[in-house]
Amino acid sequence: MKTIARQAIVIGASMSGLLAARALADYYQQVTVLERDILPNPSNNRKGVPQDRHAHGLLSRGREAIEQLFPGITQELTTQGALSHDLLQQTRWFTNGGYLYQKSPSDLKGLLVSRPLLEAQVRKRLLSLPNIKMIENCHVLGLLTTSDRTRIAGVRLIHHRSNGSFESTLNADLVVDATGRRSQSPVWLEKLGYEKPQEEQVQVDIGYMTRIYRRRPEHLQGDVATVVSPSLPNWRYGVILAQEGDRWIVTIGGYLGDRAPSDEKGFLEFAKSMPAQEIYEVIKDAEPLSELLPYKLLTNQRYHYEKMARFPENYLVFGDAICSFNPVYGQGMTVAALESLALQNCLARGSQNLRERFFKEASKVVDIAWSIAANNDLRITQVERTRSPMVSFLNWYMSKLHVAARRDRVVAIAFLQVSNLMVSPKSLMHPRIALRVLWGNLLQQGILKTVKYRLPLRTAKI
Repeated sequence: MKTIARQAIVIGASMSGLLAARALADYYQQVTVLERDILPNPSNNRKGVPQDRHAHGLLSRGREAIEQLFPGITQELTTQGALSHDLLQQTRWFTNGGYLYQKSPSDLKGLLVSRPLLEAQVRKRLLSLPNIKMIENCHVLGLLTTSDRTRIAGVRLIHHRSNGSFESTLNADLVVDATGRRSQSPVWLEKLGYEKPQEEQVQVDIGYMTRIYRRRPEHLQGDVATVVSPSLPNWRYGVILAQEGDRWIVTIGGYLGDRAPSDEKGFLEFAKSMPAQEIYEVIKDAEPLSELLPYKLLTNQRYHYEKMARFPENYLVFGDAICSFNPVYGQGMTVAALESLALQNCLARGSQNLRERFFKEASKVVDIAWSIAANNDLRITQVERTRSPMVSFLNWYMSKLHVAARRDRVVAIAFLQVSNLMVSPKSLMHPRIALRVLWGNLLQQGILKTVKYRLPLRTAKI
């Protein structure tokens, strides 16, 4: 790889920051990652990532991307207990009142692993690179700039030590903000005389509760996951996912202030109230291994940095700091991994106009994930936002597609490919899929007798 500059700084050592640093490592002599936390022992939870105690989904495309960035990491994780599985045959998907087809295998491979273990292994692999440096227990106070404020030249930070704190500066040829949805970039940019980026939100006010249980072989008859998507009558949702160490992680919740109770009886009753009963049937007599842990999020949030007319050079925003999705859809880590690959591709063409080129490429990734998450949330009539005729049509069409996917393997796989960010959502509108959706709904209504589907599935990569 061609070295294009001396020093890059990444602010934040969560998954987004680690993946950003991996992309930079091939092109900068030194990459320094700045982290507020004192990093825990491998596989332990950490203070700065409260959501790591809850269920996480690494989508199939995300697994592929992380494997591309860190070859062999999938095998390393499975050796430590992570479960490789068939996303179709070994997972029960309940959406819009029914289960997706599950009777035969697919080529869709997933990886079930706890967030702490995944992050610890990615961090271990990153820190094994000779030009990566991690500074823990520090806090970035602001950005250093050139005198005309057109270029970022580094950061001001404060270091916390047992005998006190002290401030310092760190110069860099590139600074990347990977601090998540609480990113200070809009504030920092405004202080430097730039306009704030355009912000987009979808208010969902979700809340969920999580608990770890002992996993027994007979649970789910050997399947390793159940996903209950938000649906009528109450828009409650939940997942039960196998984890390393013979454990289940169970997360259940609701929209618009509907919360799972924090007491055992209420938690079980909430699980029983969901339209699919697998989660309740497992946890009603399973052995708890943790306390009940709450989490809430008010909005899907996106900043359109790609639309800013003025922006300082040598500065990028990355991952959740660009767009923070409703975590129900499990897109965050996968989007960050795809942004890392996009950043690699941009750096391969040099540093000139890097900001403009990266934000353009990142927006393509975010556009797809945002349309899936935001449009799906807009199925809930109480979510306040103007719905275009196209959004209303797409949500109607998806409800029909889910009906067809209950008996049609090809439609089920097509849906999972899109939800796992492997192909474009436009692929679901292809005539070959649309025809199968029509047939499946006619069969469901009894208008047609059993029909054998023989049309091939062709989809385009994102």
